[in-house]
Amino acid sequence: MIEKLIVLDDVDPVIFYGAKNIHLQMIRSLYPKLRIVARDNVIKVLGDEEQVSHFEEAVSQLQKHCFTYNALPEEVIIEIIKGRSATSGKAQEKDVICYSISGKAIKARSDNQQRLVDAFQSSDMIFATGPAGSGKTYTSIALAVKALKEKRQRKIILSRPAVEAGERLGFLPGDMKEKIDPYLQPLYDALEDMIPLGKLQEMMEKHIIEIAPLAFMRGRTLSDAIVILDEAQNTTTAQIKMFLTRMGMNTKMIITGDCTQIDLPHSTRSGLLHAMEVLKDVKEISFIAMNEKDIIRNKLVTKIVKAYDTWNSME
Repeated sequence: MIEKLIVLDDVDPVIFYGAKNIHLQMIRSLYPKLRIVARDNVIKVLGDEEQVSHFEEAVSQLQKHCFTYNALPEEVIIEIIKGRSATSGKAQEKDVICYSISGKAIKARSDNQQRLVDAFQSSDMIFATGPAGSGKTYTSIALAVKALKEKRQRKIILSRPAVEAGERLGFLPGDMKEKIDPYLQPLYDALEDMIPLGKLQEMMEKHIIEIAPLAFMRGRTLSDAIVILDEAQNTTTAQIKMFLTRMGMNTKMIITGDCTQIDLPHSTRSGLLHAMEVLKDVKEISFIAMNEKDIIRNKLVTKIVKAYDTWNSME
């Protein structure tokens, strides 16, 4: 008889064990001769050496499936433990960036989104501009999550300028974090769609994933990271220069923005527009310009964007 401790490192125990521990109960039923006890992310198993070894290998395969697909169907548990395919016969779909917490494949859904995916492989700095709903931020975060899972970079840093669109920071309730959080909520939303909540909270507590307003970037060197600056059209020229020069070793930067939604005072030039003009001839930097054809929200959004473009061209 031997005893082993197995730590679930890369997966959310809630998904691995299942609702009301239904997955754990199934695993126990498939190993009736082993004593299996789970607490938090640690599984203790006691039994015959050969059976324990088989159990350890099965748990490793189950973790890999859960890590890739953010889900662990009961049929996969049975197949893996009985020595069949670790993906239940389901090959990973072509061109998938990563999988959502519901197991849905996240991939580029337009030509320009695919250009962004391709640019991420070849360039360390990318400017992605386009209207609301064109997927520039969501696709960028999916690429960052994939790189983190593949251990190509050590952390993800997401940032936004805290520029008011009609409401002053000082009038919002709470401390500085509570005042800033509403500006960063779209970034939280995208992350919560791709990483199980428990695992996301753990990664944020360990600063593997960091979400911070642009003002907090001054004086830092951002190394071994994927860094995304969202809503960059609301940076000043000084702010975006400060941000771009934070780039360290083994770092990729994606700068996203919508040049038609600038909330800066009329006398202040957008740092995003200025940076793209200054850096347009730097060959190592990629520029992706999205348009209304890339919008993947409600079809009405595309019509709204077109209507505003037509209106602005008449002024």
